[in-house]
Formats: sequence, structure tokens, C-alpha cells
Amino acid sequence: MKRITLILTLVFFSSVAAFAQLENPVTWSYKATKISKTEAEVYIKASIDEGWHIYSQTLKPGGPNKTEITFKPSKDFTLVGKTAEPKPISKYEKTFKMDVAYFENDVIFKQKVKLNKGTTVIKGSVNYSVCNEKSCLPPADVEFSIPIK
Repeated sequence: MKRITLILTLVFFSSVAAFAQLENPVTWSYKATKISKTEAEVYIKASIDEGWHIYSQTLKPGGPNKTEITFKPSKDFTLVGKTAEPKPISKYEKTFKMDVAYFENDVIFKQKVKLNKGTTVIKGSVNYSVCNEKSCLPPADVEFSIPIK
């Protein structure tokens, strides 16, 4: 009886551990390039597994969760304009009863910054949702820290 209880306990915890390691079809990377002594561009790249997509920053209300990039305020830099993105794919989704804009494979978001200091670190986060044809994963937050030298 103890042996059966031990085996069931091991199976249970193995199952919980497997679910704890949820699928993560998006990998994020970051880079900054100085374009002058007082300006830089920050690049936030999402590499998306095949069959999955993330949504644009410009979705209308009533649809899926849009990608939101937030920069932590700092005296070292000032954001110049909004975070830019390439032209997304647009498709009608029955679930939301509207056209939605999204990205597959890779997407690079760009933010221009005015530097108030020669070197700094730009910190912030990305909130995004990732979906495939069958399901969506819960929205996720990823923090970033991008040095500018």
C-alpha cells in the first residue's frame, strides 16, 4: 500500500511539474544603437515559434490583448515619439468578430530616445499575448534592461 501511495504521489508531482513549465513560444531580445551623441534607438525583438503570433500595439478595443511596451521613466533619457512597429498582418478573427493585426516569426519594435547622459540603462517591460489557431496563452510580462554606451 505504501508503494502504491508513493508511486501515485510521484506521478502527481511529475504532472504538476510538467504543467508548471508552460509552453513559451516567444523569445525576446534587446539591443540599443547610438545614432548620435544625444540620440539612440532601442530595438525590442520578438522571435515567435512557427504557428504562433503576437498582436500589434495598435489593436482596437474589443479584441485580443495588444502588445504594450512600457519604459521606466528616467532623468537619463527622453522618449522621442511612440514605439514604432513594422506593418502587421491583418486578418478577420471570428472569435473577436473584427480584423486583428498581428505578427508571425519575428518582429522588431523600435523606440528612439534622446539621451540626457552619455551612458545609461533603459529599463521597462513588454506585456503581450501569444496565440495560435487553436488557443491563446495567458498574457505575459517580460522585463528588459538595455544598456546604452
